[in-house]
Amino acid sequence: MEGTNQTSPGSSILLGLSNVLHFQIICFVIFLVMYIMTLAGNVLLVIVARINSKLQTPMYFFLSNLSIIDICFSSTIVPKILINTISEDRSISILGCAFQMYFHLALGATECILLAIMAYDRFVAICKPLHYTNIMSKILCSCLAAGSWSFCFMNSAIHVVLTFHLPYCRSHHVNHFFCEMPPFFQLSYKDTWFNELEMYISAVIIASCSFVLTLISYVHIISTILKIRSSQGRQKAFSTCASHLTVVSLYYGYHNNGTIMFMYMRPHSMHSPETDKTVSILYTAVTPMLNPIIYSMRNKDVKSTIKIKLIRQSLNH
Repeated sequence: MEGTNQTSPGSSILLGLSNVLHFQIICFVIFLVMYIMTLAGNVLLVIVARINSKLQTPMYFFLSNLSIIDICFSSTIVPKILINTISEDRSISILGCAFQMYFHLALGATECILLAIMAYDRFVAICKPLHYTNIMSKILCSCLAAGSWSFCFMNSAIHVVLTFHLPYCRSHHVNHFFCEMPPFFQLSYKDTWFNELEMYISAVIIASCSFVLTLISYVHIISTILKIRSSQGRQKAFSTCASHLTVVSLYYGYHNNGTIMFMYMRPHSMHSPETDKTVSILYTAVTPMLNPIIYSMRNKDVKSTIKIKLIRQSLNH
């Protein structure tokens, strides 16, 4: 059985969004606008954090990392979705598919860990304000960021190698917008239990631990805020973590199946192609676009820096 009908996964066909022309055009325009907004918003946030000395803090150091992740994350996936939406040829080479899967997994996992680190940063800022500078030193921040990137990119390499070593004998029509592990497991005639086990272990280590650490940080943060006697003090303390809490809630709480954690931890039999595609659109296109908006709207320093920069540019012209 293993020797029959085996084909090399030299290329795959991504089924994309729709075959209806009018719907394709609408989807193309929507995705293009979201992609432009993602690039503009995140690039602007990185620049603002660099030029404003008030924003050269650990929180905005990690936020700049998050913006770079969102730029790369969207650029890895969305351009191919745009091409496939209006093109009859929806094939993707094995190298292109491996590239997509590798960076998608690595960047998604890095973002997950960074959100947990940012929650810890807010915990130190609110619960241990007198020791904040000593605890969140430049060396520690650099080590945490570098460690997150390094660990997640090495972890992603293992996943991709194991996935593309599977033998394939079925149709290479992938019912998804881009190359992700669960849809590829369904294309292999071999039992993929080892790949799924490795995926679950990785999800527990990265996503679940990050979620638990974020939750613990916010339990302590909320507990500390509630102990503040003045309502003005409570409001000021809460405002320092409101943006991050909004992003975390957005990242983890779309709907019952709407997190990356649950998407990768569900059993093989429970994967729904349509649900998976919907969730994938949310965290590859929508979230990277909203993150810089959320952080910019709630920060006066960000908004004032953008206004000053725009005024200076208009005066120069």
